[in-house]
This record gives sequence, structure tokens and C-alpha cells, in this order.
Amino acid sequence: MPLVKIHLPKGKSKEYKRAVGDGVHHALVKVANVPPDDRFQLFFETEPQNVIADPNYGKAQRSPQLTIIEITFNLGRTLETKKALYAQIVNNLGAEPGIPSDDVFINLVEVPGENWSFAHGTAMYAP
Repeated sequence: MPLVKIHLPKGKSKEYKRAVGDGVHHALVKVANVPPDDRFQLFFETEPQNVIADPNYGKAQRSPQLTIIEITFNLGRTLETKKALYAQIVNNLGAEPGIPSDDVFINLVEVPGENWSFAHGTAMYAP
């Protein structure tokens, strides 16, 4: 159950947002064993004055088109899976909608299964 929050520059079209969402979701399905119908994404459009991001941190050449992706999901994925997920997301977003790899910032947040309630006020993954 990933919850994906995508922060991108204000003014992007619905097609652009859909391409970003698709790229992230397809990577999660392909690499992180997420079921295809397990898609929950929130998009946040950000004014340039509301983003402070060092343009060169981590040997990057960031532009004002920086896209920040935060993925919250269950504990348990290996380091190799996480690295493959980062690479697949960057590859997908480079292909469509054409975001340079330097402008993709990814943060994973892992939580125990009991931290999720999908509906009805129940902890569906709790023991």
C-alpha cells in the first residue's frame, strides 16, 4: 500500500501529471511488488518561491522544474529493491514526460503494516 505524494512546479497540465503518476506507479508495480490496482497518489503544485532546494547538492544540476516524490509504504524491501526502484522511476520519468534525472528527488518512508487503515476504520494489515 504505497501512498505517493508528488510535488511539482505549478502550472503543469493534467496530462503531464498523469505521466508522472503513471511513471511512478509502473515502477512500483514492476520493481517493488505493488499490486496494479494499489494506486493512491496526491499531487501538490508548488510556487517557485515556496521551494528551497540546493541546485547542486548530491552532484546534481537541478532546475526550477524539480519534482519531489515521497513514497510511504510497508517496511521490508531490500536495499537492492530500493535502488532499483529509484532507477526505474527516474528512467520512466525521463522517458515520459521528459524530466531530467537531476530534477527527480525521491524519498521513501517505511512504516509498519498496522499503520494503515484503507477503509472502515480497520487496521487491515495488523496481526
